[in-house]
Amino acid sequence: MDYLQSSHIIITDTVEEEVEKIKQRLYPERVVPFYKDDFLIDDAREAIREAYIAEAKVKTIILAGKTFNEASQNALLKVLEEPPRNIEFIIIAESKSSLLPTVRSRLPLISVAKKKEVLELELSLKKLELSSLFDFIKEHERTPKHEAKELIEALYNKAMLEEIMLSKSQLESFEIAYKLIGLNARMNSILAMLLMKFIRR
Repeated sequence: MDYLQSSHIIITDTVEEEVEKIKQRLYPERVVPFYKDDFLIDDAREAIREAYIAEAKVKTIILAGKTFNEASQNALLKVLEEPPRNIEFIIIAESKSSLLPTVRSRLPLISVAKKKEVLELELSLKKLELSSLFDFIKEHERTPKHEAKELIEALYNKAMLEEIMLSKSQLESFEIAYKLIGLNARMNSILAMLLMKFIRR
């Protein structure tokens, strides 16, 4: 794979489907999913025990649920902030509001569009060159604010389709892009910041 997988949060309306996607995308790496409709303190404790089982290679622990109670999230704070060696966490939830601010502040957060809203892009992030980057920015620099988040989500989905293992820096750039859209930043600046992370050095 071209990039390392890093801990992050995914917000999606298809939680169970996203769990399966990640398992397939990370294969043959070890993935341990904890998926519950209601993620409770006992589930958090079980996930923490799994995290402290020593691993020679990277192990990804998926924490997924339609709801997460406050006690389970508080129990996870320390291990999320200081994960054991070779342990990565992916939290999957239906809404950002279902997660405590203290949890959201510890990991980059990505929103995934609903299936019917996914915008298809011809741009390849895996083989991105400066010429195609600038062409894409020029094409989308006047994208209105109400469509801008859909465009960023489409770029994230493109990375998933191309099986790119996103680095921490790349994940954070998606989160920053969402925030900049909310601050009415210029679209060409947002896209340049995000897409430059995919140019091979």
